[in-house]
Amino acid sequence: MTDKGYTNSGLLIETDVLEADLGADDLRVIDCNVVMGSKPGGGYDIKSGRSDYDEAHIPGAIFLDFLTELSGDHPSLRFMMPTPEEFARVVGEAGIGDEHRVVVYSRGANFWATRLFLMFRAFGFNNCRVLNGAWDKWSAESRPTTTGVPDYSDATFTPNPQPGQIIGKDEVLAAVQRKDTCLINALSPEIFSGATVNASYGRPGHIAGSVNLYAYDLINKTDNTFADAAALREKFQAVGVLDQKNIITYCGGGISATTDSFALMLLGRDDVALYDGSMTEWGPDESLPMSTLVN
Repeated sequence: MTDKGYTNSGLLIETDVLEADLGADDLRVIDCNVVMGSKPGGGYDIKSGRSDYDEAHIPGAIFLDFLTELSGDHPSLRFMMPTPEEFARVVGEAGIGDEHRVVVYSRGANFWATRLFLMFRAFGFNNCRVLNGAWDKWSAESRPTTTGVPDYSDATFTPNPQPGQIIGKDEVLAAVQRKDTCLINALSPEIFSGATVNASYGRPGHIAGSVNLYAYDLINKTDNTFADAAALREKFQAVGVLDQKNIITYCGGGISATTDSFALMLLGRDDVALYDGSMTEWGPDESLPMSTLVN
């Protein structure tokens, strides 16, 4: 493995390292992918990734579904944080307990995996790593796959919620008024500027005062891994992030922004908050400040 210079390289696991570790009694691997496409005229077409898991997955991996298991109930927003008790029940019944080492992966840019990583972290569990390169790299390297589903015994997962890691609208509104906090929008430059309008977000543009760093620009196109530390640092520095005392990331629904959060953690920042509701909550509320870069 090439040293990419991360301060916190242990947050990632490389494909060869994971393959060598498969079968370890204390290892739990989670496929948590969601299939997400665009609808004509705006909005998203969202489907469970379970069928892809059923076709092939990493040996020993279980599937946890964001659509039915990993998201809290909300009258209008998808993929919001579950309660600590509900999260503990779901992962415990899947065979994940306090004593286990966890590896998470999804597909494409891997941001469903980084979302789940941040959820584990917000519930006080720090023995979780993200598979660098996701399923895409694993499959491209012809590493072992299976259709078999493991049957783990129930385990005890003890949540220990960590305040300030995944936050809501009120905390973000307060942060907008402060000069020591930087808000990062992880959506495309076209959506950030307001040139393209996503119907799910109500209004064009971005939260007033935020900067833009597209989540996909943090991922190497060649092998789907995170860019090295020097490249990540350059991208964040270019938008004035690294000198800020406090950082909040957001996107459309609190998913792709976790790529930005995770990249900052690789660089050694452990004070990054994620806005859970993101633009899906903020945009439709006319009382909340928005900006565009277009007339």
